[in-house]
Amino acid sequence: MDRLTTNDAGRPSGRTPSPDLSPSSASLTTVAVIGLGTMGTGIAELLARAGREVIGVDISESAARRAFAALETATARAVRRERMTEREREDALARFRARTDLRAAADADLVIEVVPESYDIKREVFTALDAVVRPDAILATGTNALSVTRLAADSAHPERVLGLHFFHPAPAMKLVEIVSSVLTSPAAVAAVTALARDLGKEPVALGDRPGFVADGLLFGYLNQAAAMYEAKYAAREDIDAAMRLGCGLPMGPLALLDLVGIDTARTVLEAMYAASGDRLHAPAPILGQLAEAGLTGRKAGRGFYTYEAPGSGAVIPDALTPDPATQAAATARPVRTVGVAGSGTMASGIAEVFAKAGQDVVLAARTPEKAEAAKSRIARSLERSVAKGRLSEQARDETLARIAPAGSLDAFADVDLAVEAVAEDLAVKQQLFATLDKVCKPGAVLATTTSSLPVIACARATSRPQDVIGLHFFNPAPAMKLVEVVRTVLTADDVRATAHTVCRAVRKHPVDCGDRAGFIVNALLFPYLNNAVKMVQEHYASPDAIDAAMKLGGGYPMGPFELLDVVGLDVSLAIEKVLHREFREPGLAPAPLLEHLVAAGCLGRKTGRGFREYAKA
Repeated sequence: MDRLTTNDAGRPSGRTPSPDLSPSSASLTTVAVIGLGTMGTGIAELLARAGREVIGVDISESAARRAFAALETATARAVRRERMTEREREDALARFRARTDLRAAADADLVIEVVPESYDIKREVFTALDAVVRPDAILATGTNALSVTRLAADSAHPERVLGLHFFHPAPAMKLVEIVSSVLTSPAAVAAVTALARDLGKEPVALGDRPGFVADGLLFGYLNQAAAMYEAKYAAREDIDAAMRLGCGLPMGPLALLDLVGIDTARTVLEAMYAASGDRLHAPAPILGQLAEAGLTGRKAGRGFYTYEAPGSGAVIPDALTPDPATQAAATARPVRTVGVAGSGTMASGIAEVFAKAGQDVVLAARTPEKAEAAKSRIARSLERSVAKGRLSEQARDETLARIAPAGSLDAFADVDLAVEAVAEDLAVKQQLFATLDKVCKPGAVLATTTSSLPVIACARATSRPQDVIGLHFFNPAPAMKLVEVVRTVLTADDVRATAHTVCRAVRKHPVDCGDRAGFIVNALLFPYLNNAVKMVQEHYASPDAIDAAMKLGGGYPMGPFELLDVVGLDVSLAIEKVLHREFREPGLAPAPLLEHLVAAGCLGRKTGRGFREYAKA
């Protein structure tokens, strides 16, 4: 790296008196941004549009020119969208100055460093800044992986150093993590917090640990997704589709790794692993292999996916892109009638899905009364759809007419597909599959909707394990698009083909995965939730701060503690135990706090108290 030029004074030889960092003297009207890459340019745009004088500094003249051009383009787009006037655009452009000499930051009230994620590079910048800026200027690092404390300790004024972690794209993302070391002045934190609020952001105050909140939770999840792909457990497209459709995430984990940068992710994970010693944070080998090969994601034009050009977000087919002709090699078995076993919410929802798609459905429960009650639940669901204008009265009546309630599994004698949706208890399911084996005709496909139990254990309860497959629908089944198709080592090719055909016929998105604990979604989701509980348990952040960080910084539809309370802490604990037992990773052991809450009967919304308290219905 070429050195950023400074004045001739050099670094002070000793500690100088502590500067005055009171909010009144640190109004932060002039801000220097060091490093004009994508993030630095976005932060500069945000500040200039908010009325701050912005000095952008980069050792590359071309980077400085690109930053100004990017600001021109972004503000012109804002004018076209009527988010700012032409006069406001001219004023914002006038407030931005791009320089290649670090001495341009001499008059800054706040300096934000956004140079590459290397401790040596950042230390060089901070050392140089000590000789350039005023003693009362605040120095912020944009790191999300390196130690803020270590950078502060090497500074002449450690009390003025803190972390200021924006999220990409900085103008749009609401979250800002403000990270204090043990040396940081509270006044500096207060001044930067006020600035963040003035910029329209939601600041979250945190202590110094690798990844902080959002990335600390996010990168562990991304790492597990990379390891899942590396193990050839599921295709990249299926992993990404599962998390988008099953969890409502804006991007799948592998596509997100390509966006973030595979080399960046590896750096963050190395820092997290060094601090935690948790093997789940040890970067998956595939990340190192891709990074060393220069396949770092979108910026390189290739990572987990291949893109039209470096910097493009348009994915193009490559050698790993699924071939529809190959996928359709096996012929699906015909499915005209579907049997659904169970009378609960999931059974009713699945029966509704098939009936709406034109399939004749036999809905069997333990008694005729329970079966009729389940059909009545479907009728109420369809009525709500009619009231909302999503379904016609004729379609409602036709759907209900296709559902035949039954009080015995004997009614499944002629079904082509039998789907069980009974209690998540292996003994109960095995007994049911033994009955299906006797009742259903030869060639019928037998499916379990289990989310955590081994499908092969259900298959082995029959004399035809080749006909058994997992069809994991998500709740509520009529609304959720995802179905995990779980194939065992004994499942026949045409049974897998049948599952895919059936899913597409009912307008669901099937993803393939093997028969192991958690399948795709739960295997990635619940360790993330468990790690969030550990953060609270360790008093690093509150549930409110963590929920805000993941919604505002990660684009998640719900924060982890909102989701835990909705799913149920007992259900979450049970799944965590299954994952820990299957993979035997110490990092997958359920957080003691989660176990204690379940033992106390605090199970979430259904009991009125979990991580939060809820008003009784």
